[in-house]
Amino acid sequence: MNPKTGKPLRVLGISGSPHRQGNTEQLLDRFLEGAADAGGDTEKIILSTLEFRSCRGCNACHKTGVCVINDDFIPILTKKVPDADIVALASPIYSMSITSEMKAFIDRAHTIWAQKFKLDMVHYEKEHFIAHPGYFLTTAGMERPDIFDYAYPIITAFFNGFGCGYTPDHNITAPGMDRWGGIKGHPTALTFAYTAGKEAVRQLDKMQAEERVE
Repeated sequence: MNPKTGKPLRVLGISGSPHRQGNTEQLLDRFLEGAADAGGDTEKIILSTLEFRSCRGCNACHKTGVCVINDDFIPILTKKVPDADIVALASPIYSMSITSEMKAFIDRAHTIWAQKFKLDMVHYEKEHFIAHPGYFLTTAGMERPDIFDYAYPIITAFFNGFGCGYTPDHNITAPGMDRWGGIKGHPTALTFAYTAGKEAVRQLDKMQAEERVE
C-alpha cells in the first residue's frame, strides 16, 4: 500500500522488445502477474507500439528541463515512471546490448539528468531509492558469461536518474534461449520472474507498513 495515496502499490512494466509475446515480454508478464497476486496495481507499456522519436541531442533540456519533442514517450517519462512505486524495464539482448526501442526511451530520459545535474531541480534522498525499486528483466540467445554486462550501465543510468533503487539482485536474467528453445523451455526463468514480482511488492508493502507503525 502506498502510504501517500492509500492505494495499492503501482508496478510499471516497460517492454523494449519489438517482438510481441516473445521471450522477454513473457518474462515481464510473469513478473507483473506475481506483483498483481501480491496486491500490486500493474501496468504494462510496449514501447514498439508507441509513436516516438529519438533524442536529437539538442541540449534544450539543459536550459529548461523539458524535452522539445512531444510524443508518446513524454507522459511515460514525466508521469508514469515518477508515479510508480516499482519500475521494471524489460529488453532482450540485441547485438550485445538493449534494443533500439529501449535505448531510445532511455536516451529521452536525458531530461531527468538535466534536471538533476544541470538545473538542480531534482534531488532524491536515500529513502526514496529504497522505496522505489527498479528491476531489469532480460533474455539472450547466447550463454556467454558477459552477455548482459553491456546493458547494465545503461539500465543503471536510467534508474539513477529517477531515484529508483537498482542493485544486481534486481536483475532477472534468462540466457540460453537458443539452447532452451525459448523462455517456456527454460527450467526456472518464468517461475523466478513470478516470484520476484511477488516479493518486490511484498517487501515494499512490509517496509512501508513498518514505517507507518513507527
